[in-house]
Amino acid sequence: MAETPMNIPTVDLTDLSSGDPARVERGAAALREAFGVFGLVYVKNHGIDPQALERFYDAFSAFVARPEAAKRPYGRADIWYQRGWTPPNTEVAVAGKGQPDFKECYFVAPYPADETSALEFPQIYPENVWPSDAPPYFQEGFLTLGRSLHEAGLQLLRGAAVALGLPEPTFANLCQRGPHVTRALHYLPLNASQVNTDIVWGEEHTDFNLLTLLPGGRFLDPSGRPAPRPDDKSGLYLRTRATPEDPKGHMVRGTAPAGCIVAQVGQQLEILTGGTFLATPHVITAPGVPAWSRQSAAHFMHVHTSHILFPLEKFRTPDAVRDYAPPVLAGTYDIKTLVDIGLAPQSALSQLGYRHYDRLNRMRAEGSEK
Repeated sequence: MAETPMNIPTVDLTDLSSGDPARVERGAAALREAFGVFGLVYVKNHGIDPQALERFYDAFSAFVARPEAAKRPYGRADIWYQRGWTPPNTEVAVAGKGQPDFKECYFVAPYPADETSALEFPQIYPENVWPSDAPPYFQEGFLTLGRSLHEAGLQLLRGAAVALGLPEPTFANLCQRGPHVTRALHYLPLNASQVNTDIVWGEEHTDFNLLTLLPGGRFLDPSGRPAPRPDDKSGLYLRTRATPEDPKGHMVRGTAPAGCIVAQVGQQLEILTGGTFLATPHVITAPGVPAWSRQSAAHFMHVHTSHILFPLEKFRTPDAVRDYAPPVLAGTYDIKTLVDIGLAPQSALSQLGYRHYDRLNRMRAEGSEK
């Protein structure tokens, strides 16, 4: 894949939390450029323990190595795969070519669900699904990773608000007790006939949530052992903002500097900022050699389902209103998107709006029986 070298900014979380106006502005300036041009920023001093991450990936490896029949009970289509195992060939990128992503995943919520919202949106706030015989450190590692990434994300959201001249808690408040999820991903090995074709591990797409935190992953060689990247073909690529001079944007490799994690803008943050911050179109490419796989993780921060998704007043220009109207409830937006990407069935759309049109017919039928 052609790549244009560009300098993606790095933000230091200790700058954002320092209380020093000059350091806070340095971090805010990095976020304005990173989220405004690339939709992505590198993050240092993030609090993720690399040894704990490796230990978690080892536990995840032990789970995905099990036969499909052993994993199938944890593949919960009834809750739209929002917890537990997502089988291969399930999720499809909305803007992709219809080819399901070459991956299997596991979803966990790092915090207890909002009980009221769980009644309103049961498939979006379900209880966690844990294997009864989970590998050692599987559950603990998932929760530790998810909570660490979430805390880093909250710092970034507060910094993003400052960067835009908004009250610091603006975005953090919108996601309080939201349907946040942490996902472990196993990208499947391609065979000799699939490599060096147009098949990718993850089709180009934008995340539909508020902010995505990526702690970095690892490659597995054909024997299943962690190993350095096998070639220069594979990895995360992102598409920069379109300009009049370059309406397609640039494809940029998203390789974080040593010791950094990656944070990506999601569609919800794009909507709230009226396109000032842009959701990151990104693709995950596979190696040019067969039988290699990859493991990674992502934490998805969401606007709470009860909030309205529409540009905040500061960003409500005529263009932004036209581009992002009509306002939509975040929970409704979540359901529609989960249908679009193949995790929820088309029948889920019947949950939207009034659903009791048959009540009069039932009343008539009961009356006619008397």
